[in-house]
Amino acid sequence: MKGWQTFEEQKFHHSVYVVLLDDAVAKHPSILRVNPTRDPLKPCVYVGLTGLPVDHRFENHKNGYKSAWVVKKYGVRLMPELYEHLNPMPFEAAAQMEIELAEDLRAQGYTVTGGR
Repeated sequence: MKGWQTFEEQKFHHSVYVVLLDDAVAKHPSILRVNPTRDPLKPCVYVGLTGLPVDHRFENHKNGYKSAWVVKKYGVRLMPELYEHLNPMPFEAAAQMEIELAEDLRAQGYTVTGGR
């Protein structure tokens, strides 16, 4: 049966993702305020959560559909090396992981937005 999924597979369809942002985003005081210990040599990133395929979610951001302003304006590309190993997961786990991933990246010196 094509398109058929088990209950377990349906429960594990959420993903966290990271978008590389253009460094120009760092000129916004609101971004700098939440990243007081940022390393200017590390990239600016957006951390998000989706139930869609991650590439489709990124396209939606760039097209202005349910978009975070920073991704629509400054989004460059996805950074799967920072999140692919974490996905997929149930919604509750993804919601928690979104917060933890943002905190971890910020602690490593990334300039982070999103991540609730």
